[in-house]
Amino acid sequence: MEEAVAGEVVELLRARRIFANVNRRAGVYNVGVRVVIPDGREAIWDNDGAAGLEAMVLRDGVLVGFVPQIPDSDDLDAASIARIIADADYDAPPPPAPPSTRSPQQPPAPRTEVAPAGRTSWRDRLRRR
Repeated sequence: MEEAVAGEVVELLRARRIFANVNRRAGVYNVGVRVVIPDGREAIWDNDGAAGLEAMVLRDGVLVGFVPQIPDSDDLDAASIARIIADADYDAPPPPAPPSTRSPQQPPAPRTEVAPAGRTSWRDRLRRR
Protein backbone atom coordinates (compact mmCIF):
# COMPACT_ATOMS: atom_id res chain seq x y z
CA MET A 1 0.00 0.00 0.00
CA GLU A 2 1.33 3.43 -0.86
CA GLU A 3 1.82 5.88 1.99
CA ALA A 4 -0.61 8.44 0.55
CA VAL A 5 -3.34 5.79 0.21
CA ALA A 6 -2.64 4.53 3.75
CA GLY A 7 -2.98 8.07 5.10
CA GLU A 8 -6.29 8.56 3.32
CA VAL A 9 -7.57 5.19 4.60
CA VAL A 10 -6.63 6.18 8.16
CA GLU A 11 -8.52 9.48 7.84
CA LEU A 12 -11.62 7.68 6.53
CA LEU A 13 -11.46 5.14 9.38
CA ARG A 14 -11.05 7.88 11.98
CA ALA A 15 -14.13 9.59 10.53
CA ARG A 16 -15.98 6.35 11.39
CA ARG A 17 -14.56 6.53 14.94
CA ILE A 18 -12.19 3.61 14.40
CA PHE A 19 -8.81 4.02 16.05
CA ALA A 20 -6.32 3.64 13.19
CA ASN A 21 -2.91 4.93 12.23
CA VAL A 22 -0.31 4.51 9.50
CA ASN A 23 2.03 1.63 10.28
CA ARG A 24 5.56 1.91 8.91
CA ARG A 25 8.13 -0.84 9.20
CA ALA A 26 11.51 0.54 10.21
CA GLY A 27 14.01 0.63 7.36
CA VAL A 28 11.53 -0.80 4.84
CA TYR A 29 9.27 1.03 2.43
CA ASN A 30 6.24 -1.13 3.31
CA VAL A 31 3.38 0.91 4.71
CA GLY A 32 0.14 -0.41 6.13
CA VAL A 33 -2.77 0.51 8.34
CA ARG A 34 -2.90 -0.44 12.03
CA VAL A 35 -6.36 -0.81 13.55
CA VAL A 36 -6.88 -1.27 17.29
CA ILE A 37 -9.53 -3.87 18.14
CA PRO A 38 -11.33 -3.09 21.44
CA ASP A 39 -10.44 -6.41 23.16
CA GLY A 40 -6.69 -5.66 23.16
CA ARG A 41 -5.81 -7.03 19.73
CA GLU A 42 -4.63 -5.06 16.73
CA ALA A 43 -4.87 -5.70 13.00
CA ILE A 44 -2.06 -4.75 10.66
CA TRP A 45 -3.48 -4.40 7.16
CA ASP A 46 -1.26 -4.82 4.08
CA ASN A 47 2.16 -4.20 5.56
CA ASP A 48 4.03 -6.91 3.64
CA GLY A 49 4.39 -5.13 0.31
CA ALA A 50 2.57 -7.83 -1.66
CA ALA A 51 -0.33 -7.08 -3.99
CA GLY A 52 -3.73 -7.59 -2.43
CA LEU A 53 -5.27 -6.69 0.89
CA GLU A 54 -4.81 -8.95 3.92
CA ALA A 55 -4.27 -8.51 7.64
CA MET A 56 -2.40 -10.01 10.56
CA VAL A 57 -4.21 -9.93 13.90
CA LEU A 58 -1.82 -9.56 16.84
CA ARG A 59 -2.10 -9.58 20.61
CA ASP A 60 0.98 -8.26 22.42
CA GLY A 61 2.98 -8.71 19.21
CA VAL A 62 2.03 -12.38 18.82
CA LEU A 63 0.07 -13.54 15.78
CA VAL A 64 -3.37 -14.73 16.94
CA GLY A 65 -5.32 -14.49 13.69
CA PHE A 66 -5.18 -13.72 10.03
CA VAL A 67 -7.53 -12.17 7.49
CA PRO A 68 -6.70 -13.94 4.20
CA GLN A 69 -6.01 -11.98 1.05
CA ILE A 70 -9.17 -10.52 -0.42
CA PRO A 71 -9.52 -11.48 -4.11
CA ASP A 72 -9.11 -8.67 -6.65
CA SER A 73 -8.14 -6.16 -3.94
CA ASP A 74 -4.90 -4.96 -5.48
CA ASP A 75 -6.57 -2.09 -7.39
CA LEU A 76 -8.99 -0.77 -4.74
CA ASP A 77 -9.24 2.90 -3.88
CA ALA A 78 -8.90 4.28 -0.34
CA ALA A 79 -12.67 4.43 0.28
CA SER A 80 -13.12 0.76 -0.64
CA ILE A 81 -10.17 -0.28 1.52
CA ALA A 82 -11.54 1.71 4.47
CA ARG A 83 -14.97 0.09 4.05
CA ILE A 84 -13.42 -3.41 3.99
CA ILE A 85 -11.35 -2.71 7.10
CA ALA A 86 -14.29 -1.19 8.96
CA ASP A 87 -16.60 -4.11 8.11
CA ALA A 88 -14.08 -6.88 8.87
CA ASP A 89 -15.18 -9.52 11.40
CA TYR A 90 -12.07 -10.27 13.44
CA ASP A 91 -13.87 -12.93 15.49
CA ALA A 92 -15.09 -15.02 12.55
CA PRO A 93 -13.83 -18.60 12.50
CA PRO A 94 -11.51 -19.50 9.64
CA PRO A 95 -13.20 -20.85 6.52
CA PRO A 96 -13.44 -24.64 6.39
CA ALA A 97 -10.74 -26.46 4.51
CA PRO A 98 -11.76 -27.87 1.14
CA PRO A 99 -12.65 -31.56 1.26
CA SER A 100 -9.82 -33.90 0.56
CA THR A 101 -10.05 -35.82 -2.70
CA ARG A 102 -7.76 -38.57 -1.47
CA SER A 103 -9.28 -41.64 0.06
CA PRO A 104 -8.20 -42.49 3.58
CA GLN A 105 -5.34 -44.92 3.56
CA GLN A 106 -4.40 -47.57 6.03
CA PRO A 107 -1.44 -46.59 8.16
CA PRO A 108 1.73 -48.30 7.01
CA ALA A 109 2.66 -51.49 8.80
CA PRO A 110 5.63 -51.16 11.13
CA ARG A 111 8.86 -51.99 9.36
CA THR A 112 10.98 -54.71 10.80
CA GLU A 113 14.05 -54.99 8.67
CA VAL A 114 16.70 -57.53 9.31
CA ALA A 115 20.12 -57.12 7.75
CA PRO A 116 21.08 -60.04 5.50
CA ALA A 117 23.66 -62.43 6.86
CA GLY A 118 27.17 -61.12 6.40
CA ARG A 119 26.04 -57.50 6.02
CA THR A 120 25.73 -54.97 8.78
CA SER A 121 23.28 -52.13 9.03
CA TRP A 122 24.33 -48.47 8.95
CA ARG A 123 23.62 -48.17 12.63
CA ASP A 124 26.03 -50.99 13.35
CA ARG A 125 28.67 -49.56 11.01
CA LEU A 126 28.54 -46.14 12.72
CA ARG A 127 28.46 -47.48 16.25
CA ARG A 128 31.62 -46.87 18.24
CA ARG A 129 33.56 -49.94 19.10
